[in-house]
Amino acid sequence: MDGSIPATRYSHTFHPTLGVPRARRGGSPPDVSRLSVDSVGFCFLFFRHILTTDMLPVVTKVFARRASLSTVRGALAARASFRAFGTTIDMDNIKVLNENDNKWSSKDNCRIPFTDYEAKDLPAVTDILDKFEEDLQRKTQNHAGYPYNLNYNFEELFKFMNYSINNLGDPFVTSNYGVHSRAFETSVVDFFARLWKLKDEEYWGYVTSCGTEGNLHSVLVARECHPEGILMSSTETHYSIFKACRAYRMDYEPIDTTANGEINYDILDERIGHYAGEGRDIILNCNLGTTVRGAVDDVDRIISLLAKHNVNRENFHIHCDGALFGLMMPLLIPRGPISFEKPIDSIAVSGHKMLGCPMPCGITVTRKKHLEKMSRPVEYLNSVDTTIMGSRNGHAALYMWYALRTKGIDGLQDEVRQCFVNAEYLHEELLRAGVKAERNELSTTVVLERPNAEFVRKWQLACEGDIAHVVVMPNITKAVVDDFVAQLKDGGQ
Repeated sequence: MDGSIPATRYSHTFHPTLGVPRARRGGSPPDVSRLSVDSVGFCFLFFRHILTTDMLPVVTKVFARRASLSTVRGALAARASFRAFGTTIDMDNIKVLNENDNKWSSKDNCRIPFTDYEAKDLPAVTDILDKFEEDLQRKTQNHAGYPYNLNYNFEELFKFMNYSINNLGDPFVTSNYGVHSRAFETSVVDFFARLWKLKDEEYWGYVTSCGTEGNLHSVLVARECHPEGILMSSTETHYSIFKACRAYRMDYEPIDTTANGEINYDILDERIGHYAGEGRDIILNCNLGTTVRGAVDDVDRIISLLAKHNVNRENFHIHCDGALFGLMMPLLIPRGPISFEKPIDSIAVSGHKMLGCPMPCGITVTRKKHLEKMSRPVEYLNSVDTTIMGSRNGHAALYMWYALRTKGIDGLQDEVRQCFVNAEYLHEELLRAGVKAERNELSTTVVLERPNAEFVRKWQLACEGDIAHVVVMPNITKAVVDDFVAQLKDGGQ
């Protein structure tokens, strides 16, 4: 374990041998936005040629070899005792599995005909939909790798699918379009503002299409407040943060992580000092649960580094990407609450994750004063332009409101508490079964050795290199854990 990290913040059974390789400090993803149209066209033709000729096995081996080498770099010593599972991809096997899996809903069967002649050989619409529902039911039974709460019942809201509910424009400004759910949306924003301890009249937010949109909006707000600022975030940050930087033509610097996935505070300390010395404003993205390991950046420690280098409040901006744990952390106070009582500027959360909604959605909340720099009137809407999207899903706001209203704080706390109990149970059962596993103390994500391809596919596990993870949500009960571990012991790896 990195000596610079307080040991009290992590599970005592953390395994450093499961450390993920990390990119060099200062490295960044390639900027594909500068590719010319000819370059994109060439790439398309090149890969189509690969997929339609005998070159695929050769190219697959080359890329698998490169991936394997990059996996080893920077972490060889830490992985010396770790067995590698699935570090190369069997493209032929994946192709066969996909064909069998989707045979009923192949492109040929699902194509939309232009004429009756084209339609005569196609399955009936009802047959296709019935098969699709059967497939969804089957796959939902084994769903462990992605952070979706599948325990919900929204039958009471089905009647509202008969209406085109569109919350276009700013949620707090009435527009000319009358079929909206703004009252529900602003109530959801109010709930999260209270949860994160923002005072009345000091906050603004809206229901987004997903956590990525929340990040895109929050980074845009940061850029408008600090046009010449430099954004820093860990190399294990969700890709949407750096995508936003490229889209907005912002300077950014990925910062290496510690073995458990948190941002490396020693490196961050040096970089803050460097940019503060240059007189640049600093924008920081703090992860409240990284994508793969569920690592939570220590916001208080990061704030202390800013103070150490005498960075004034008006010269820094902190966004918290809390796609999953942004809702969970405030409900478990001893585990590290997050709130606007700290000098942070925005939080984005997904609504289809811990809260549990059937469609991708989310919320972003920021300090209201920041909106002054980006609000624009739109006469066509009789509203103002403050959101990323123009037309916005009014059903999503209704579903989020319904989930919050019917569960209440007590129900949410019970769900979060049970997730942590079951995550610890899964961790212990995996270790008891002889499977190397780890779990950060603030996380319900359990990382384990990557099982074989069939097991990964069956349980829909998210993988990176030679590790996979299970995100324990309310639908991952102890019975599901027992089934998972039993199948894993019975040949899953």
